[in-house]
Amino acid sequence: MNFGVNWEEEHWRTLSKGNAILDRSSQSIARSQAVAVESEQIGTEVLSELGEQRERLLRGNRRLIQTDEELNKTRKILNVMRSKILVQRCMLILIIFLEVAILGIVIYFKFFHK
Repeated sequence: MNFGVNWEEEHWRTLSKGNAILDRSSQSIARSQAVAVESEQIGTEVLSELGEQRERLLRGNRRLIQTDEELNKTRKILNVMRSKILVQRCMLILIIFLEVAILGIVIYFKFFHK
């Protein structure tokens, strides 16, 4: 009978060790699942933040495009204004030369032409 008691005790110890290993494995799986859930939540938050940042970047890009278009319009307006100012200066210089020429002719006829 002594042999049977040792066998039962050995069987019981093996069974206890197996249960302990199974419990540790279950706890490890539970921790792994918790880590996986936490990782999934973090991933979801990161994706959400990236989506928001993408929207901000797209809005910023649209603003830059609009600003660039406005700057191009402004450049065109300034170029037109610059060319009009140049034409007006040329006209003013021409008028001044004509007035000087007329004044010279008047002085010539008044004082030198007899």
